[in-house]
Amino acid sequence: MLYQVATGFLEPSSISYPFRKLFHHKNVAYRMAALAQINPENNSLVLSDHSEISYDILVLAAGSKTNYFGNANIQANAFSLKGIDDALFMRNELIKTFEQASLESDHDKRKVLLTIVLAGGGPTGVELAGMLAEFKRYILGEDYPTLKNAAAEIYLIEGSPNLLAPMSDQSHKDAFRALRQEQVHIKLNTRVVSFENDTVQLSDGSSIKARTLIWAAGVTANSFPGLHQNNSRNTNRLITDSFNRVEGYSNIYAIGDISIQFGDNAYPNGHPQLAQPAMQQGKHLARNLIRIQRNQSPTPFIYFDRGDMAIIGRKTALADLFKHKVHFGGLLGLLSWLFIHLISLVNYNNKVKTLYNWIVAYITSDQMLRMIFRSENREKKVSLDKPISSTI
Repeated sequence: MLYQVATGFLEPSSISYPFRKLFHHKNVAYRMAALAQINPENNSLVLSDHSEISYDILVLAAGSKTNYFGNANIQANAFSLKGIDDALFMRNELIKTFEQASLESDHDKRKVLLTIVLAGGGPTGVELAGMLAEFKRYILGEDYPTLKNAAAEIYLIEGSPNLLAPMSDQSHKDAFRALRQEQVHIKLNTRVVSFENDTVQLSDGSSIKARTLIWAAGVTANSFPGLHQNNSRNTNRLITDSFNRVEGYSNIYAIGDISIQFGDNAYPNGHPQLAQPAMQQGKHLARNLIRIQRNQSPTPFIYFDRGDMAIIGRKTALADLFKHKVHFGGLLGLLSWLFIHLISLVNYNNKVKTLYNWIVAYITSDQMLRMIFRSENREKKVSLDKPISSTI
């Protein structure tokens, strides 16, 4: 639900929770640092603060990062959405762009400021496009009266023939129809190849003048120095066996987006890089580690696909369940999406706050979180070595 934070419909604390509070009374030691180096020869880790930690068993669950496919100008100029920091930065920059547009008198320059291009027609791109379309329809003219009838365009660019490619054909059609009804411009079988000087260049030779490009076109697994093995198909995913043990190591495991497993016959190309496989792998590995501690044999991981979902705005949600054998949308799809995402949140405080914000947004077509928080405006520190003078 990061896209809802990025568009101001949820606050960060609604979908996140502090690790230290989560681990109260759990006999867990928490360290805030980045992993800089793995030394499997002596079972140790070097952290970004130059400290070292030894381990008996290492579990890597470091997820993925945005894949720009080597395109430097897109990486430098586009927004990504892989964490809370990305979402808050995007929210601040979008609001600042709207503020700038509200003061712009030149029609063409204002149109560039208000045009948003999204690269990637997966769940993130589709859900962001729907949310931005609702913002354009219900909120933009209310917050910025000078922009009430301004040309604000939203483009969704997808390199494959369908939106929500992993979902069913019916979901492809429903998503396309719902976004077109929200006046989102959709270009399929097309890729974004460049973005600089407010110009988005497309693979079909056309271009779009836009201030904002949001990149949701792919991910690549995070990687760490020290592990010696072949990564999978240029995605940096660590190859694991059916017990999530990294190939070539007896006491290093990997789960979630960072790993890929070819032992599941139902998924010969590996499990999808989604939340559900990661959560199931985490729970299964925990049970297996307990079994190993008790001198019992571990069991292989088998992914149970609970289905795929996507929401488009406030009123449209799509759900494919039981390996796409069951499809539904409308109110039932919306309620299913809301329920699944609510129960996935960490604790009741998150669930209550998120549900409240959703109810308010649904009833009013609005929300109250469109604020810019800028750390550069903090009060400057005064050096104690210099005298403080004042003038009266």
